[in-house]
Amino acid sequence: MKITVLNGSPRKMNTTFMVDAFVKGAEEAGHTVEVIQVGKMKIAGCLACEYCHGKGEGQCVQKDDMEKVIPALQDCDMLVFASPIYYFGMTAQISAAIQRMYSVLKPAKATKAAILLSSLSPNVYVGAFGTYKGILGFTGIEDAGIFTAKDPENSTEDLAKTIYDFAKGL
Repeated sequence: MKITVLNGSPRKMNTTFMVDAFVKGAEEAGHTVEVIQVGKMKIAGCLACEYCHGKGEGQCVQKDDMEKVIPALQDCDMLVFASPIYYFGMTAQISAAIQRMYSVLKPAKATKAAILLSSLSPNVYVGAFGTYKGILGFTGIEDAGIFTAKDPENSTEDLAKTIYDFAKGL
């Protein structure tokens, strides 16, 4: 299975720890994993200009780093969203990438998705859950797993094992 992970963290910390555990388990199970560091890319939000659904024939009018993301979205069997929580939602960087997925509407082959979320506080995931569940409902992609970690759970061996075991079992 080809898996694309969109890592929305602009820093290498707790979310990257979760992504690394996922990648290790998935690759040991024989899957191919591509991690795209959208948190470090220059991706503008959607302009709602509808160019992609008219003259653009699926191509966005904006020319930025999203052009590197779209091919991976179109070629994956599973899509994983990973983000720290910044004030009740995923980072602006991954949110922009999610908005721009509008140009393709649905990753062409993806049948499964998962989400990895880290935070410093409990009970701050509602915005991220709403976005994730909305994407799944719109695209018809199956939810394979939701993983959250708050301090002091972040970057612990127990968390790594849980995510590793999940990915290895895919």
